Amino acid sequence: MRMKKLAQKCLGFIQLTRPVNVLIAGLSIFLAGYLCGIGDAGTKLLAACLVGMLITAAANGINDYYDIEIDRINKPRRPFPSGRLRRGEGLVLVAISFAAALVLAGRINPAALGLTLFSGFLLYWYSARLKRTVLWGNLAVSLVTALAFVFGGIAVGRFRYALVPAVFSFLMHFGREIIKDMEDVGGDAALNAGTFPVVHGLAPARRLATTVLLLLLPVTWLPWFLGLYGRWYLLTVVAGVHSVLLLVIWSIWRRPGRTTYKWSSNLLKADMLVGLLAIYAGRW
Repeated sequence: MRMKKLAQKCLGFIQLTRPVNVLIAGLSIFLAGYLCGIGDAGTKLLAACLVGMLITAAANGINDYYDIEIDRINKPRRPFPSGRLRRGEGLVLVAISFAAALVLAGRINPAALGLTLFSGFLLYWYSARLKRTVLWGNLAVSLVTALAFVFGGIAVGRFRYALVPAVFSFLMHFGREIIKDMEDVGGDAALNAGTFPVVHGLAPARRLATTVLLLLLPVTWLPWFLGLYGRWYLLTVVAGVHSVLLLVIWSIWRRPGRTTYKWSSNLLKADMLVGLLAIYAGRW
């Protein structure tokens, strides 16, 4: 019985970090460093990947800490509302993850440490306050996610080359964040969280998400037109990214509802990996 409780506790800690998001953060940073040119900075880049993964884990933990009442309605199986973890236990994980990230970032270079501090503060502010405001929370999360690419460039000393994928990431996450708010509108409204769908309604939120995702279509063509990435980038983007964006837009209008919004949000999360693959393929 004790072993079963311990296993459930360990599973709760893993779920609290949201491992898919953690993996995406690490991959984004690594790919950014690769695109910028790793050179002899391989060790620093690996450290940067670990920093990004630790910051993401800490951010997800603090997000669940502040969202426990909303999650009781929207996501009752999350570690806190389900009772598998106490909030204090989650804060221990957050503190350890953030402290470890700062130590590692300080060993990379001062710019990496500064960006880690900024990202950590912004993610805390997001969970504590910005998430319940109109669009500011969405913009904050999208910015930090885009900065993961800049962080990879900083680790190898060539951050300018990471700006293109950072822009892609910002727009993709911004559209997804709006759809996530549409999915969570029930719990958010019950607790007076002032997200865009709560304040302005679901139809305007669908229009805004559609506008952002449609804007991403021509933006993703620009690197190919400018000769930054090759034909394999274009083929992968058209087949694996554009098709998903259009499917999501069609779905949220054709079959609006919480199930569709959840499915669309998860699909966009998975499609970020395809976008990373497209950028990698563009180097060939």
